[in-house]
Amino acid sequence: MEDFSRIKFIWHGGKLVPFMDARIHVMTPTVFWASNVFEGMRGYWNEAEGQVYMFRIEDHFDRISESSKMMRMPLPFDRQKYGEYVKETVIGNGFKEDVAIEQRIYVDGIGRWYETEPTNMFISAMPLGRVQDIENGVACKTSTWLRISEHSMSPRIKCGSNYQNSRLAILEAAADGYKAVLFINNRGKLSEGPGYCVFLVKRGAVVTPSVTSDILESITRLTLIELFQKEMGLKVEDREVDRTEMYVASEAFICGTRAEIVPITSLDRIPIGDGKPGSITKRIQQIYFDIARGKDKRYVHWLTAVY
Repeated sequence: MEDFSRIKFIWHGGKLVPFMDARIHVMTPTVFWASNVFEGMRGYWNEAEGQVYMFRIEDHFDRISESSKMMRMPLPFDRQKYGEYVKETVIGNGFKEDVAIEQRIYVDGIGRWYETEPTNMFISAMPLGRVQDIENGVACKTSTWLRISEHSMSPRIKCGSNYQNSRLAILEAAADGYKAVLFINNRGKLSEGPGYCVFLVKRGAVVTPSVTSDILESITRLTLIELFQKEMGLKVEDREVDRTEMYVASEAFICGTRAEIVPITSLDRIPIGDGKPGSITKRIQQIYFDIARGKDKRYVHWLTAVY
C-alpha cells in the first residue's frame, strides 16, 4: 500500500521541493472546485539490471494532455520534458523499488469555479507494491451508484471531480465488506470500477466493455487487448456487456495501472467460474509483469528507464 512517510521530495512548479513544502493556497479553484486533471503511472524495479522501468509513460502524457484539452486548461511547462520531470522525481527520492507516480495539473491562484488558468503541476513518487490480492483475487459487488456518462461528466476525462463518483462507489462497497466494486451505466450495461476496467472470459472468448460503455480509455486495457492477441492468440470482444454475463463467465478480472491485474472470484456473492483465479487470467498476469519489469525485451519500446 501507499507509504507517504518515505517521500522526501515532490516535483512542484518546475523543481523538487521538500515534501512538506509542496503546498497550494486553500482558495485555489482546484481546492474549491476540483479543477484538476491527473495521471497515475507505475514504475517497476528490475533487480538484475538495477533499474526502475516506467511503463508506457508517453501514453500517460498523451492522456493527460487530452484531459487538459477537454477541460480547456493549458499545459504548464514543456510537454516534451515531462518524462525528464518524472525521472527527476524518482531519482531525487532515491527509490530503487516499485513506485507509483502521480502527475497532476491544476488551476492555481485565486479564482472562480470557471477559471481555466493559470495552471501549475506537481509530480509525486512513492514506493508502492500490491494494492489488491493479485494471486487469490477479490470478491466484487455491483454498485448502486450509476457510472457517470458522456452526457454529464465525461469518463474520458481523468479529472479529480469525476472521481467523486468512484469515491461513492468504493465507500459503499467497503461498508458492505467488499474491496472491489463495478459500475452499471445509465443504459443498464456493465461499465468499469473505481480506477480499473474489467475483462471476462465466456465460452473461451475474452470480452471487455467497449469505450462507449462510459469507461476511461484505460492504457492497461489497451495493453492487454494487444497482448491477448499477440501472445495468446485470443481476440478480445470489445462490446457492451450485460451484468448477468459476469455471473456466468468462467473467469474475470479487473485491471488498471494501480490495481494491475486482479482476478474476480465472485460478483454479488455469485462465484465466477469455480470461484478461483482462472488459467487465462494467470497467464496474462505473467506476460504483463514480465514486460513491465523489463524481462521480456520484445516490448522494451513501452519502457522508460529512470536510472
